[in-house]
Amino acid sequence: MEQFSLLDLSPVPEGQTVADALANSVALARAAEAAGYHRYWLAEHHNMPGIASAATAVVIGQIAAATQTMRIGAGGIMLPNHAPLMVAEQFGTLATLFPGRIDLGLGRAPGTDMATARALRRHMAPEDSFPQDVQELIEYLGDMPDTAPVRAIPGTGTNVPVWILGSSLYGAQLAAYLGLPYAFASHFAPAMLEQALEVYRSSFRPSATLKRPYVMVAAGVCAADTDAEAKFLRSSQILAFARLRSGRPGKLPLPTDHPEAEFPAPILAQVDQALSCSATGSPETVSRQLADILARYRPDELIVTGMIHDHAARVRSFEIVAQVLTGMRQSASATSP
Repeated sequence: MEQFSLLDLSPVPEGQTVADALANSVALARAAEAAGYHRYWLAEHHNMPGIASAATAVVIGQIAAATQTMRIGAGGIMLPNHAPLMVAEQFGTLATLFPGRIDLGLGRAPGTDMATARALRRHMAPEDSFPQDVQELIEYLGDMPDTAPVRAIPGTGTNVPVWILGSSLYGAQLAAYLGLPYAFASHFAPAMLEQALEVYRSSFRPSATLKRPYVMVAAGVCAADTDAEAKFLRSSQILAFARLRSGRPGKLPLPTDHPEAEFPAPILAQVDQALSCSATGSPETVSRQLADILARYRPDELIVTGMIHDHAARVRSFEIVAQVLTGMRQSASATSP
């Protein structure tokens, strides 16, 4: 593991507002920078009462303005919802305002339900143009000649680093073919993680921007002083995910000692499986669980995420995780030849 980073979905807790959630994200980003996180990514989701980062580029600008050195980016922008030129202009503007600090992760899913996807797009094209759209976007961000008929201004020449995101073999194959870094959404869809990493690493083609494969693995985290406290705090995310899976998305619920009172065991078992690439507990427990993830998947970078109802407890959780991962990285450096 070369670096560790943080993915923030800007959750809206029950009893709070979107304005509260966005203010919490700014405060968390400042704490994350102080704790040593390398990147701070936000994600595009739509029509979800519990997520405040729908206008992802706008929120990235706020977070970048509130921090100094940490890389800020999208994990990701759902490219089918947008014209590549518009994305290039948005992220070219961000890169111009915050040079050397902006990342652009691209996803192929809509990040919402199909009715909302139709509302987002003027036309629903039947064909999958994602690979072509990615390449078009990269061209807009590159060094286009002044004579090009269409240019992204701002955007041209910013060369914003582009990542491919995914939870299946499709993204792994595309990232390998284009020679781009690859981030796997294992924090909520770990089923194909091992296979996707093997495909990406074995079929990677070096590019002008990346000479060797670079993999980011995502893990859910919930750390506290004790295992019992962490388990209690994590129940909010378990309930939120179960409600989403049941077609009832809402704000981030209050934690509970008894999530089984709302959902039967089979549904909770499905949620546990979906969220299984995770670490929950005291610093010692989280350290063991994260060490297992790192040893099994050997990521170049680990990005952690987690939704906790209480903002202070959420900040503290990510601070504990940063201390754990910093210690791991220092130990690895001391023992490497």
